Amino acid sequence: MTPPIDDPEAIRSILGTTEALLLDFDGPVCSVFAGFPAPVVADQLRDILPGSGQNIPDDVRDSADPFDVLFYAVKLGPSEGRYVEAAFRAHEVEAVQSAEPTPGAHELIRTWKAANRSLAIVSNNSESAIETYLDFHGLRGGVDLISARRNADLHLLKPNKHLVTSAAQALGASPADCTFVGDSLTDAEAANAARVRFIAYVNKPGKMEGFMSGDLDAITTTVSLLTAFVAGA
Repeated sequence: MTPPIDDPEAIRSILGTTEALLLDFDGPVCSVFAGFPAPVVADQLRDILPGSGQNIPDDVRDSADPFDVLFYAVKLGPSEGRYVEAAFRAHEVEAVQSAEPTPGAHELIRTWKAANRSLAIVSNNSESAIETYLDFHGLRGGVDLISARRNADLHLLKPNKHLVTSAAQALGASPADCTFVGDSLTDAEAANAARVRFIAYVNKPGKMEGFMSGDLDAITTTVSLLTAFVAGA
């Protein structure tokens, strides 16, 4: 059963019993490609594929998602995967410098830290890009851990539970004491596999449909709502 949207009692209850808060990066923290559009990045990655991307599948050729190109490159072979992943990482680092902060996200990080509770960023985006963003906005001190992509070993990315489980273990928190905030079905799948609670961040029309089949503990349309309950949680 899908929980009510922006249910204050559900959110208050979840945050009040959360020892470690896990945040997805692109969405709950910022819009990574707001200033450097994802379709442009996808095009640039296609341009460096072997043979200039000739004979690639239609779904990869037409995709606006850089991750689709990256996953295809990894299928071509280890060297191709490493090469495209490195290029993607460089684009991400550039993109986060013009990324648009999600309303309330910076406040959530700072407020959570002020409450002396653990917080981690758990993301398929590159660790270096996340570090760059946090440093750029003076948020590094509010984040205890970054569990994110470090190389072209993509099978460990969400929906695999690896990044979520690794974050919880590194923070010394049991899964039952963790809550993951994400904006995609793959986030929900990773949270469920890791047995941590999941709050879906639904900030765009049509996103709710993607969560209809997911196991959710709460739904919010604004990160600011989470921040509002931290002080009293």
